[in-house]
Amino acid sequence: MRPTLSRRGFLALAATAGAAVACSPGAEPVASDKPVRGGRLRALFPGGGAKETLDPHSPPLFLDQARHKALFDKLVELGDDLRPVPKLAKSWESNVDATVWRFSLREAVFHDGRRLTPDDVLASLARMTDPAATGRNARTLLTALDLANSRAVDASTVELALKSPTAELPALLSGTGTAIVPADYGDPAGAIGTGPFSLVSFEAGRGMTAKRFDDHWNGQAHLDELHLLSAGDEAARGNALLAGEAEYVHDLSVTFARIYENDPAVTLLSAPGSVMQGFAMRTDQAPFDDPDVRLAFLLLVDRNRLVDVVLSGRGVVGNDLFGKGFQHYADDLPQRERDVARARELLRGAGVENLSVTLHTADAAAGMVDAATLYAEQLREAGITVTVDNRAKETYFADILTGSGIWSYRAGTATIPQNLALRMVSDAKQNVTAWRDPEFDAAFARAQSTVDETARGEVYRDMQRTLHERGGMLVWGHSDWLVAASPRLRGAVAARPNTDDWARFDKVWLA
Repeated sequence: MRPTLSRRGFLALAATAGAAVACSPGAEPVASDKPVRGGRLRALFPGGGAKETLDPHSPPLFLDQARHKALFDKLVELGDDLRPVPKLAKSWESNVDATVWRFSLREAVFHDGRRLTPDDVLASLARMTDPAATGRNARTLLTALDLANSRAVDASTVELALKSPTAELPALLSGTGTAIVPADYGDPAGAIGTGPFSLVSFEAGRGMTAKRFDDHWNGQAHLDELHLLSAGDEAARGNALLAGEAEYVHDLSVTFARIYENDPAVTLLSAPGSVMQGFAMRTDQAPFDDPDVRLAFLLLVDRNRLVDVVLSGRGVVGNDLFGKGFQHYADDLPQRERDVARARELLRGAGVENLSVTLHTADAAAGMVDAATLYAEQLREAGITVTVDNRAKETYFADILTGSGIWSYRAGTATIPQNLALRMVSDAKQNVTAWRDPEFDAAFARAQSTVDETARGEVYRDMQRTLHERGGMLVWGHSDWLVAASPRLRGAVAARPNTDDWARFDKVWLA
């Protein structure tokens, strides 16, 4: 079960974690905007109980991903503009048709002192794409990888062969669950990586303690130790920050931001337009197997009202597409507006003017239940009978994949190609709308094999036009990503989830 911490419960947890590693002497807080060495950072994230894992190739939660980022490195990360930036791979190049890529590796060492080699990269890729393993996002992203014909070129160069042209390979290698581990990596509890911190202790549902790894290839972290703690209740996380019992609190609601935006005890870090907010319609089942019914539901939402009420203005209106403002986004499409009369006409034409639906939701993300409640009211204005089903948050995102009807949904930051690969092609593991279209799949394969970026982008925009016309994803807004920090925490920046600067603790310090 997902834990919720009272203030007393958090104090006990913090005390337990704090006993794991002693701080360096002389690390008293100093008022300085220049990096200060030493100290312990306590960061709180929504938790997942016993489901939390140190396996870097099975990262279901943001908390897991933050822990993996501290302990491991990827070959590539995404910059703030969602373009790939070098990490363990300091450079890369491909042949003319993007069927063979070479990555030049940095001189990095694992926490046990062994040097990073191409064999470690190849073994990591084999592990993350293992067809017998479950929960591996990378297997979907890297379906074109041909490991049998990939090889170590020399001590610092790895060559990756592909079964089909893949112009987006560097960006795909930045996806969740793509960390590099030693070639003989076995027990995830060991958690040997090349990251800026090395593992001291971990308990699922409670916390991880890590200490600075002094031989990190990108320089030493300023902190002595890092505690990434599980706290599923927003109130507990916020209270811990206000009481000085945590320095960083992840994933907060607009309500918290509105209350504390002028409080000197809170520093808000807000990354605009980072999260897609919407509803997913199951296109493989009635009534949403009819494209006219789907279009009617797209026309019945008052997007401006949802942004104003649910997000308190901390976001922008959506247009039923992922990634507004990102590279390859189809920004030439007209903004869809509310049109109740047209929606009623479509429902009559489909023979379902007296439609009854169940709208599933859960308190699995900030504002999700509020959005569902408001949208249900808007649907009822068109004569639709709506039952709002408030489900268990612990299993909600798994339930979507096997359920029926329409579901509250949100998605974090990813490139548009990653989103298409993970959620929209027919065999995508997170295909929450059950959208299946062979022509759409062929277009995605064509985009992946198109080396010219301009031409590739046009294919992606054509695919988005198809989704805008016939898809099952209602995107009503793109919300800011909200993190709160203590004024003592310096060097932290507002960043979209899944980008290089998100949950990055090797460059922060305590003043």
